Amino acid sequence: MVVEEYIEFVSERAIRVKGTRIGIETIVRDYQMGATPDEVILRYPTLSLLQVYAVLTYYLANQPMVEAYLERVRQSQEGAWQEQQQRPSEFVRSLRARLEQQRRLLSQSQAHMMAP
Repeated sequence: MVVEEYIEFVSERAIRVKGTRIGIETIVRDYQMGATPDEVILRYPTLSLLQVYAVLTYYLANQPMVEAYLERVRQSQEGAWQEQQQRPSEFVRSLRARLEQQRRLLSQSQAHMMAP
């Protein structure tokens, strides 16, 4: 098997299933959580069983390197999440404001229902 037929090495933080936007971390994470290859393709129907087996073969044959890659991806995702929490977009701020307003309305409604 030629790995490059099934896996695309985009960058240090992006290794994808060739022809898709699915990172190998998605398949490996599911596998580590106990999913079988058949279960993975049920979750991601754009993947073929052959693609899933190719990723798992690559992972098992290069486990230390792939584990280091997974840690880089995790750190990158954590950093992006922290950044988003500290500087939310206008859309997220708007959603938070609407959520808070709905919570206040619900709380007021419940208080009126409890009053004798």
